[in-house]
Order: sequence, then C-alpha cells, then structure tokens
Amino acid sequence: MGISASAVKELRQKTSAGMLDCKKALTETDGDFEKAIEWLRTKGLSKAAKKAGRTAAEGLITSYLHAGGRIGVLLEINSETDFVARNDEFQTFVKDVAMHIAAAAPSCVSEDQIDPAAVEKERAILKAKALEEGKKEEFLGKILDGQINKWMSEQSLLKQKYVKNPDITVQDFLTEKIAKIGENLVIRRFVRWELGEGVEKKESMSFAEEVASVSKA
Repeated sequence: MGISASAVKELRQKTSAGMLDCKKALTETDGDFEKAIEWLRTKGLSKAAKKAGRTAAEGLITSYLHAGGRIGVLLEINSETDFVARNDEFQTFVKDVAMHIAAAAPSCVSEDQIDPAAVEKERAILKAKALEEGKKEEFLGKILDGQINKWMSEQSLLKQKYVKNPDITVQDFLTEKIAKIGENLVIRRFVRWELGEGVEKKESMSFAEEVASVSKA
C-alpha cells in the first residue's frame, strides 16, 4: 500500500525517528499508526528523542582534510560518556559528519544560529531579484518566505541532505546514531576553511594585455 508523506511526517513528529525509518515502520505495519510506533520502539529509534535532554560533555574533536588539503574541517561532537567517544561507531560517525561539512559547506549547525542580519540581507537580495524579473511586490510575501526557508535549510548542517544518503538529512542521520549507540549525541560546533577563501585573486593578464603593458613601459 502507498504511504502518504503526511503520515510519515506525523509519525516522525511523535517519535523523532528518521523519515526513512518512519516510512519503513508504516510499510511494515500496513499503515497502522499505533503498530508503527511499536515497531519503532522495538528498534529503539523512538527513544532517541528521550535522550536529547541528557548532558553530553564527552566526545571527540576531529580534523578532516579534503581535496588534497584545499578544504579543512575542525569538528566537535559530544557524547555522554568517554566510553562511547572511544567507540568505533561513534568515531566513524564523527568523520562522516566532518566529510559532509567539507563537501556541503554549511555555515552553522542549526537554523537558530544564523545571524538575523544575514537573513534580512538575503531576503533583500531575493526581493530585488524578484522585482527585476517582473514579479509584483504585493505577491512576494509567501514567495520570499519559501525562498528564505530553503536558503536557511541550505545553510544549516542539520537540515542539509546527507551527502552519503540524500534521502535523509543530517538530523535524521544523527537521530539514527543516537538510537543505535544508546546515548545523547550533540553536534556542537565546527569550522570549515577553504584554501584562498576571502583572498581577492588577481585575474591573469591575457597575452594581448601583456604585450600592451610591455609596449607602454
């Protein structure tokens, strides 16, 4: 039977399990909502939300280099215990998230960390572009809201599609690891550098320009 997106969303809201797991649960139980919740509980996925309030002060800081050293990431992910921090599953998870950051270039962990000034600047740019395209200003409200929400999702690590599995978000990936490892895990902070970022590079002169400059000398 077909499983509706609204049913998957509702189950996810109630259990905090990943979207793929919610869809699988509903598929396995022929769309029976209560049985799907039980199915998730047996897998331990719905317990992830209950762990979210626990203190996570242990964990790991890792570095990751990509593209021959042209991109670097420094990332901190916290766990509840040092035992889990030394676990291969957790360490692989940390490296996978660092690799995603290198590839997808988020600007922050979650949407609430985005500078409101940056949001307003982006909205102004999108509005100017829409007006230039001939859209009427009185109809721009919902259009701009949708575009801003999309932009914020692209900036937020947790909202981004996970590069190794675009069917899920990084938040889904995190939730699944919490359920599997059995502790609260928190992606706390990261920095990402790209070689030459922020440096204004001079464009190389064409052969004709070089000849002209020599002639003037």
